[in-house]
Amino acid sequence: MPKNTLRKNRALLRRFLPYLRAERRTLALDLCCASLTTVCEIVLPLIVRRITNAEVQSSGGLTTTLILTMVGLYIVLRVVDGAAAYFMATQGHYMGTRIETQMRNDLFAHLQKLSFSYYDNNKIGQLMSRLTSDLFDVTEFAHHMPEEAFITTIKVVACFAIFASMNWLLAIIIFAFMPFMFLATRRDRRRMRDAFKQSRHRVGEINAQTENSLLGIRVVKSFAKEDYENEKFLEGSAQYFDIKRDSYRYMGRFQTTSRLFDGGLYILCVGTGAFFMKAGKTTAGDFTALLLMVTTLIGSVRRLIDFSEQFNRGMTGIERFAEVMDIEGESGCDGEGVDPGTIEGDIEFRDVTFQYDGTDKTVFAHLNLHIRKGESVAIVGPSGAGKTTICSLIPRFYTCTDGDILLDGRSIYELNLRALRQGIGIVQQDVYLFSGTIRENICYGKPDASDSEIRAAAEKAGAAEFIDALPDGYDTYIGERGVKLSGGQKQRISIARVFLKDPPVLILDEATSSLDNESERMVQQSLEKLMRGRTTLTIAHRLTTIRNATEILVLTEDGIVEQGSHRELIEKGGLYSELYALYAAM
Repeated sequence: MPKNTLRKNRALLRRFLPYLRAERRTLALDLCCASLTTVCEIVLPLIVRRITNAEVQSSGGLTTTLILTMVGLYIVLRVVDGAAAYFMATQGHYMGTRIETQMRNDLFAHLQKLSFSYYDNNKIGQLMSRLTSDLFDVTEFAHHMPEEAFITTIKVVACFAIFASMNWLLAIIIFAFMPFMFLATRRDRRRMRDAFKQSRHRVGEINAQTENSLLGIRVVKSFAKEDYENEKFLEGSAQYFDIKRDSYRYMGRFQTTSRLFDGGLYILCVGTGAFFMKAGKTTAGDFTALLLMVTTLIGSVRRLIDFSEQFNRGMTGIERFAEVMDIEGESGCDGEGVDPGTIEGDIEFRDVTFQYDGTDKTVFAHLNLHIRKGESVAIVGPSGAGKTTICSLIPRFYTCTDGDILLDGRSIYELNLRALRQGIGIVQQDVYLFSGTIRENICYGKPDASDSEIRAAAEKAGAAEFIDALPDGYDTYIGERGVKLSGGQKQRISIARVFLKDPPVLILDEATSSLDNESERMVQQSLEKLMRGRTTLTIAHRLTTIRNATEILVLTEDGIVEQGSHRELIEKGGLYSELYALYAAM
C-alpha cells in the first residue's frame, strides 16, 4: 500500500478511535467472544489429529473413551461457539449502530454551525448522502474491523504455532507464500477504494438532483418538462451505473486473484505435506490436521482480504464524514463569545467591505452606517446593490471581508452567536415554513408559548382570521414548505413568528412583498406598532410602506448615495424621488 494511503488511513482511524473508545466495554466483550469462536474452530483439527494418530500409531489406541471424550469436548465447544456468535451478531451490531448514531448526531450538529457560505456552495443532496448511506457503511466497519483483525491475528499465530509443532520447515514454506496474496491484490484494492468514493459522490448527486426536481415539481409540470427531468435523471443514473460497474470489475478481479492463490496454497500444502509424510517427517494425523488447519487459515485470510471491500467502504464513509467535520464552523457557537445581555439595538457599520466567497466582485466597500436605538431605517435601491446583504451581516449569516459591525458599542464578532441571533427577528423575502402545523411554525422561536400568545401573534400579523377558517385551525397541517397555503398566508405566518419572538432588533426583508393590498394594510399597521421602541431595518420595493421610517437610505453599486426622511428625499428630487414616482405611477 502506498505511503500516502497508509498515512491517510492512519489519520482517518485516529478520527474514528474516539467513537470506538466510547464502546470499549462492548468491544472487549465482542473480542472475547471472537476469541472463543476462534478457539472452537482451531480445536477441531487438533481433535481429528489426536484421533487419527491414536489409531495409526498404536493398534487399539483409539478407545471408546477417547472417542466419547473428544466428541463431548467438541459438543461443548460448539455450544460455546453458538453463544459467542450470538453475542457478536447482536451486541456487536448494536455497538456499530450506536457509533453510527453518535457520528450522525455529531455531523448534524456540526452542519448547524456552518455558515451560509458553506450552504451556498454545497448541495443538500450531497449532505444527505453523508448523513445516511455513508455512515451506514461505518456501522459495519465499526463492528467488523476490530473483530476481523483480532480473529485473523489469533488464527494466523495459532496456525503457525501448530504447523511449527508438526514441522517447522513446512510452516515456513506455507507462510512464506501468503504475503504474495496481499501483494497481488493491492492494486485492485486501491482501485476499489477510489470507485467506492466516486460512487458515494454520485449517490449524493442523484439525491441532490432528485430533491431539486421534486421540490420544483410544480414548475416542472407548469413548463411540461417531465421528459427533460427524466433525461437528466437517466443521465445521472447511467453515470452511477458506470462507476458501480467499474467497482464490481475491480472486485471481480480481486476475488478471482484471491481464489487462485487459495488454490495455490492448497496445492502447496497437499504436495509438500505428502512428500514430508512419505519421508517420515510427519504423521498421517499431522497431515490430516494440516489440511483442516489450512482450510481454517485460508478461510481466515480470505475473510480478511474480503473485508478489505468493507474496509474501503467504511474508510470512504469516515473520510467523507471527516471532510465536513474539518470545516470550521461559525465563531461564537457552543458558549463561545460574550453574552451581550439585554440588547438595546444600537447598530453601527464601520468601514465595512464585503464580497462573497469564491467571487471577485465587491458587493459594497467602505460602508459606514449608524442606526440608533429605536430608529426605523429603510433601505431602497436597485436589485443587486447589497440591501439584503447588509441585513445578513448583522446576524452574522456572513462575515465582513473588512471593517466591523458594532451592536451597542461592541463588535458582533465578539458576541455569543446564539445570544446575538436571539435578539434579532427576521422576516425574509423568501418565506420558509417547516413541514408541520401552523402552531408549530408560529411558535418555532418560542416553543413553550401558550395558546393565547400564539393567537395574539397571529392577530397582530393579520393571520388569525384565515387560520380560524381552516378545518383544524392552528393544528392544520400545511405540507412541505407550506404548500397548502397561499403566498400571502405563508408571509403572514412568518410575520406572526417574529411577533411571538418579540426581539429588540427587527429585520424586515420585503416583509409585505407577497401580500395583497388589504393584507398589506393590516400587517403594516401591526408592524408599525411592533416597531415602536425597537431598532428596525426594512428593505422594501413598495415605497409606500416606508414613508414613516425615521431615515431612508438609497443604496446603489456606489454605496449610499442618498439618505434622509421620505419628505426630505422627495424634496431633494434625486434617485429616491424618481423611484417613488415610478412606483406611484404603477
